[in-house]
Amino acid sequence: MTKSKTPVTIRTIAAISIGVALAVLGIKYLAYRTTGSVAFYSDALESIVNVLAAMTALAAIIISAKPADKEHPFGHHKAELFSATFEGALIMVAALFIVREAYDALSNPRTLNEPVLGLLINGGATILNGAWSAFLINRGRKWRSPALLADGRHLLADVWTSVGVFVGITVAVVTGWSILDPLIALAVAAYILWSGYHIVLSSLSELMDEAASPEIQERVRSVIKSNGDGALQAHDIRTRYAGRMVFVEFHLVVSGNMTVAKSHKICDRIEAALEKEIQGTDIVIHVEPEHEVKMTAEDAVDL
Repeated sequence: MTKSKTPVTIRTIAAISIGVALAVLGIKYLAYRTTGSVAFYSDALESIVNVLAAMTALAAIIISAKPADKEHPFGHHKAELFSATFEGALIMVAALFIVREAYDALSNPRTLNEPVLGLLINGGATILNGAWSAFLINRGRKWRSPALLADGRHLLADVWTSVGVFVGITVAVVTGWSILDPLIALAVAAYILWSGYHIVLSSLSELMDEAASPEIQERVRSVIKSNGDGALQAHDIRTRYAGRMVFVEFHLVVSGNMTVAKSHKICDRIEAALEKEIQGTDIVIHVEPEHEVKMTAEDAVDL
């Protein structure tokens, strides 16, 4: 069963993310100031994006928790998806800034100051980022929070770029090849550009009402099958994501002689089972008489 958490819990995690992002930014900037490395600069610049993204995620989570109103009868759940899209766009903008700085460093080679100390400082930031990104991805998946998941994936990308920077700067120090510094920065820019693109693509897919995962769809069909006693068939089963919510719609075929009260009872039983199995579901069932049975429907569930 998918676990669910209240918006308050998710909001608390998002608020802590801002503090973690600020701490990591401070540590990485110290590494850059210590060494003058453009690769460390690129790493610190991405952390500025982390701070902005964490703030955006918190705002989106607060908005998405608002109840449905007259202007938004289906709720505000998609606010988290807009947050994830914005975060991906910020990442790509940061990549362009890094490219500009790396080009300047290629044109005007720089000598690194105290590289060993800089590596130790930046390594501490990477460890902190890695631990927090793993936590965010885990919570984002369990609680179906696009904002937390996007934030965690972004931080994970940041961790890998930091590891690359660490290795590259180490090689540059050992070999004396100072040109590796801006080249590493360009590689970081390419990687985070790719990461931002995939975050945007994933968020836009859900904004376009992407169907729930095959695993969720199979669980929906199984619950209908197990709790549809008294009905004849369920067909035209449709699902879609909206932030942490899963919307489920389908047609339920019953005997034409069945009373409204009895068909309503079957619907209530299926709805309760779906809500228990998949936390955060919004269900719409359209009841039809027996002549609406679809013998060839691929998604039909015979009951």
